Amino acid sequence: MKEYSKKEMEIIFKTRRNVLADYLTQNETGACVFIDTEEHRDPNLAYYSNFSSDAILIIYNTGYSILIPWDENLAKLNAFCDKIIPYTRYSNDKYNALKAVLSSNTSKAKFERIELPPYLTYIEYLKFIDKLNNFTCRCSEYGAHKFVTDCRLIKDEYEIECTKEACRVGDLILDEIENQIKSGTITTETDVALLIERMLRENGCQRTGFDTLAAGPSRSFAIHAFPGYTANPWPAQGLSILDFGVVYNGYTSDQTVTIAQGPLTEDQEKQLSLVQKAYDECVKLYVPGKPICEAAKTADMIFAKEKRKMPHTLGHAIGLEIHEFPRVSTKTESLLTFQSGMILTCEPGLYHEEIGGCRLENDVLITEEGNEILTHSRIIRI
Repeated sequence: MKEYSKKEMEIIFKTRRNVLADYLTQNETGACVFIDTEEHRDPNLAYYSNFSSDAILIIYNTGYSILIPWDENLAKLNAFCDKIIPYTRYSNDKYNALKAVLSSNTSKAKFERIELPPYLTYIEYLKFIDKLNNFTCRCSEYGAHKFVTDCRLIKDEYEIECTKEACRVGDLILDEIENQIKSGTITTETDVALLIERMLRENGCQRTGFDTLAAGPSRSFAIHAFPGYTANPWPAQGLSILDFGVVYNGYTSDQTVTIAQGPLTEDQEKQLSLVQKAYDECVKLYVPGKPICEAAKTADMIFAKEKRKMPHTLGHAIGLEIHEFPRVSTKTESLLTFQSGMILTCEPGLYHEEIGGCRLENDVLITEEGNEILTHSRIIRI
């Protein structure tokens, strides 16, 4: 992956904040607040500051930013913002912290109206407006925070580079998994899950994007098997599924493979063929300007011809979160099209209590010319 200097990183995050600042100015809002806590994680805080731990972030309509972190040392090391004020100065109380910082107006901005995050509970909202009685508080589902979601839809160069690196490591792990399956080293669901945990860290990633899902033939009928993995045999005769992702600099990959260990029944072979066909046909539609819902409709039509139905959407965007807007769904608004810079999954799947499950998932970057497949999951036959 390309190495970014500290100056380049500062420019990346400042550019993002300036886009939001323009929106706030146009909508006569003085500041937008983001709150990341154990109760509710807000990836927008990391999107604007590169800090992904308990904190409050205030972005003013001037573009000026203040981070109020719980871990001051970690913030000084990793965060990109204009000012850091430790949370401990306010006894770790988010209400007093926000009131004090906004009232001090370190930014020198002139404003009265602020926008609070829409994920606050009603009780939290009441406490904030009580504390911030000198300001006009807004809390809207379709305000600045929705604008940020739309901004994150199109990845910038840095986001694409980070996602590509996560995908590269994911592919590296997948190749090793296939080797160890064939050598007999991996024999259980736990074996493969722990291999992923070890290898991702050996290759510079921070964590899995979500709890790894490794399901042998007795459990692969579930879309998301629970628990994620057990001591059951994996793989074994029949259809086994592995769904995993790894995170690099905050950005996750997401890929699913099916292990087909013979001999297989006619129905199992047919299910594998249907999923492969749906994947091959649908990924062709992941191109700029094409309505997102058309790809999902195509998958449904392929399965419907064989009287089968996929119980989940065809895919979803990925980034700082494993499931981001938009979904690749038949219900997605027809005016929403694939756009250059989007990264989404294509993951057709079929599941049956007797046949077992089959899903094939890769991450797809939409480019100006078409698309680039970032991961290389496949149906592996043993």
